[in-house]
Amino acid sequence: MMLKSELNARNKIIAIGALAVPVLRYSFRIINWRTEEIKKNDRNTRKMLTMYKMHHPTADIDRLYVKRKEGGRELVQIEAAYKAEIMNIAEYLNTNYKKDQFVNIVKSQESIQTNMNSMIKTAAKITE
Repeated sequence: MMLKSELNARNKIIAIGALAVPVLRYSFRIINWRTEEIKKNDRNTRKMLTMYKMHHPTADIDRLYVKRKEGGRELVQIEAAYKAEIMNIAEYLNTNYKKDQFVNIVKSQESIQTNMNSMIKTAAKITE
């Protein structure tokens, strides 16, 4: 819907970043996303931008994610947002487990989870 609107290109990118990306960021905490699914969402976003003539098919993909001041479009890369969100959650769990009893409960549950379901273990895997 945002790409069909009569907004200019800059405002469309801002709308995507303000309306679509937060929905995905919230789901990163709830749904156990696979890396391939996240990359597929990124590809679908670029495909939609090409379909609505906001991005040329042969143009540089990396330029979409570069800041506007540096000549890019400043689109939020979903894979980078996923990694940042997981790292933030793991850092929060590691630093606040002494202060809050609920965080302590989550931290204890995280320690018994398998590698695929644990935020802390996933964050450790990302940093490797």
